[in-house]
Amino acid sequence: MTLNNKVAIVTGGGRDIGRSVSLRLAAEGAKVVINYHRDEASAKETRAQVIAAGGTAVLHRADVTDAGAVAEMVAAATAQFGDRIDVLVNLAGGMVARKTLADMDEAFFDTVMTLNMKSAFLVTKAVLPHIPRGGSIINIASLAGRDGGGPGATIYATAKGAMMSFTRGLAKELGPQGIRVNALCPGLIGTSFHDSFSKPEGRAATAGNTSLRREGHPDEVAAAVAFLASDDAAFLTGLNMDVNGGLAFS
Repeated sequence: MTLNNKVAIVTGGGRDIGRSVSLRLAAEGAKVVINYHRDEASAKETRAQVIAAGGTAVLHRADVTDAGAVAEMVAAATAQFGDRIDVLVNLAGGMVARKTLADMDEAFFDTVMTLNMKSAFLVTKAVLPHIPRGGSIINIASLAGRDGGGPGATIYATAKGAMMSFTRGLAKELGPQGIRVNALCPGLIGTSFHDSFSKPEGRAATAGNTSLRREGHPDEVAAAVAFLASDDAAFLTGLNMDVNGGLAFS
């Protein structure tokens, strides 16, 4: 187990890619704090799966766009597992809705940017004092951050592009402290995100355009997270790694 006895916080860790990440980090030996906001049932099921597999996980409900709630989450994590957080996965986010620039207002812009980018800023700032040398931060960006996203996804893509730059800047800032910062840029992954925001015919066409001719699975993103969190990636930082089956090359 590559993360034996390390402590990890996974924001948005209760379902879809977050569930796969929580399960994989626990399987690698990490003690996982599974953050969720609204979907308590899915988060409880994720924790149950971790426990059934012999892993260690606790749940913490927090709106990660709220600094006070984030501070409470970090305090609870350190009270539970000690003053050390070895791995942070900033995964919470979402598109909210597909809207063209003509259709969106300032409130929508603020909502999407806050959910995807401000949340990562708040959580990273709160966790940083507890990350030791050798620790790892993994941000979940998106292929949309590279190519501007699909129809009506401009602001979501903008937020994910900001996440990629945030990753590079933090890698430079935190490298001297021995803390690595990387990001993953998933392409078409089979999750409820695409169930909500993508039409079946569009998904099928996109999957057909990948080199591997299929959608990705959340477990495949989780495997990349586990690698970046481990000492096997000890000389990797500032990386925005594509996980898209060859849909696009950086």
